[in-house]
Order: sequence, then C-alpha cells, then structure tokens
Amino acid sequence: MKPANIFESIPKNLEEEFTELLTQNENVRIERIVSKGQTSPASGWYDQPDNEWVIVLKGAATIRFENDDEIKLEAGDHLNIPAHTRHKVVWTDTESETVWLAVHY
Repeated sequence: MKPANIFESIPKNLEEEFTELLTQNENVRIERIVSKGQTSPASGWYDQPDNEWVIVLKGAATIRFENDDEIKLEAGDHLNIPAHTRHKVVWTDTESETVWLAVHY
C-alpha cells in the first residue's frame, strides 16, 4: 500500500470537469471530482440509482434539485443525496478548483 494525497495530481488544464475513481467494490464507489467553473448540462438531471454522499474539500459549488431547492456547499460542507433524487450542479467556483469527494452507495 502507498498513501495518496487528495489534493495532488490535479490536472493543470481543467477545461472539463475531472473525475477519478479512487476505489470501488460491489457496494461502494468513491470518486474525486475536480471542477473549475464547470456545471451540469443545461438540460437534463442526474438521476442516479444509488445514494450519493458528497463533501466539498476545497472551493465551492451550488446544487439545484428538481423541486428548485438550491444548496450552496463550501469547503467542509457535505450532503447526502438519496437515490433517484434529481439534481444538477449549477455553479462551481471559477477562480479556484472545487475538489469533491463523492461516495456512491
């Protein structure tokens, strides 16, 4: 085993959101997501079959839900999104990277 740092190896060019699978098994998938101004596509919603727990480790973002509720997340804020709760990312910080940890279970 070799330790890794969640803030290392962030791509310099973030024209697109960067997603990296950190680990998974048959029940859980953990991803690091790095955004810099990226948002979800204007049309459509994420409608995932699994629950998703997210934490913003650095930066900030806003998530909108289909019922028009919006939640702003800043460093340290976390949120559990139940399976099939339709949502999208409508804003991420454009000045610095937003580093997320997403746990799908």
